[in-house]
Amino acid sequence: MAALSAWFWNERFWLPHNVTWADLADPAPGVEYPKAGHLLSALPLALGIFAVRIVFERCIAGPCASLLQIQTELSRRAQPNAVLEKVFTSITKSPDSRHLEGLSKQLDWDVRKVQRWFRQRRNQDKPSTRTKFCESMWRFTFYLCIFMYGIRFLWQSPWMWDTRHCWYNYPYQVLTSGLYYYYITELAFYWSLMFSQFTDIKRKDFLIMFVHHLATISLISFSYVNNMLRVGSLVMCVHDTSDFLLEAAKLANYAKYQRLCDFLFVVFSMIFFGTRLIIFPFWILNTTLFESWEIIGPYPSWWLFNSLLLVLQVLHIIWSYLIARIASKAIMRGKVRTNPPEICTDQTPFTIQNSSALLEDFDVRGQQEWTFSLEEALLWIVESYCSQKQQFEVKTS
Repeated sequence: MAALSAWFWNERFWLPHNVTWADLADPAPGVEYPKAGHLLSALPLALGIFAVRIVFERCIAGPCASLLQIQTELSRRAQPNAVLEKVFTSITKSPDSRHLEGLSKQLDWDVRKVQRWFRQRRNQDKPSTRTKFCESMWRFTFYLCIFMYGIRFLWQSPWMWDTRHCWYNYPYQVLTSGLYYYYITELAFYWSLMFSQFTDIKRKDFLIMFVHHLATISLISFSYVNNMLRVGSLVMCVHDTSDFLLEAAKLANYAKYQRLCDFLFVVFSMIFFGTRLIIFPFWILNTTLFESWEIIGPYPSWWLFNSLLLVLQVLHIIWSYLIARIASKAIMRGKVRTNPPEICTDQTPFTIQNSSALLEDFDVRGQQEWTFSLEEALLWIVESYCSQKQQFEVKTS
């Protein structure tokens, strides 16, 4: 175990040349550097955030939904059937014609009756509008609060105005209480998302989002231990900028305030393009690639860090294209929708309205974070391609 720990924490990989862990372990009196042990405090905080979410959705978001007359839809439940339930849970939720005919003969049911059963069974697993409203209201509240905190903290920080301060005296940069709270709160939120995935209604992107949350937690932890907190705080703030706007647009859509939804979606799109296609590459990547090279020089984990940021920029371009396509089609049709039919069902053809399902599935915290792995990027691209390919085949069949 000691040999494995020594291999993992190899100083020549994690730290710049001529710097050791011992140099950071014994700072001067009154000076604090980030330590791996600090990350453990995120776990009890994550449980606290999860508990606050439950109370918030029941005591605040629920009454707000009632005030806006958003009720839980009463969908017809599929009649109990052990054979079809086994197929639904173990084989496929959307059987093709061959499976439908086989089940029809096995049960002595009409094919349309079997189709109806699967449609009703799928609808049972869909979260209601009220549930989605409460979830979006919680996310909106958290995203807005963490964004305001981040802006307030960074406004008083020198690296906000001169990014070269991210690298001066690195890695001997003092850990301030404001930076500590910012990082640990963000990390705890992702742990809470990990917990809630197992209690929420399971969605089709469960595995992808699980991998994402795990990658995010790992890479936020990596940047903390490696004391890249200054540039990391800038990256988090850039991505926090539009998060709450998307959730606000969803809230307006669930409440059926279509004009407000359209307006918020336009504002979200403009800020998303500005932060992802202008600020991120010309401000963040400029300092991580060029300014850091001049001040501290490259080392192994530096290459890893910048490789992940470049992968993220590629994803920014992909997401910007998807959002632009959604926006252009919505403008042509005159309406923005963020609550479309389910994207992967074989009953839903690929149309202008349900193409915006990509935006509904756009977990803005998850998919935009700078902490992205290459495996996750490939998983997401394959998932998006397969979804649209399946819809196109349904439309042309």
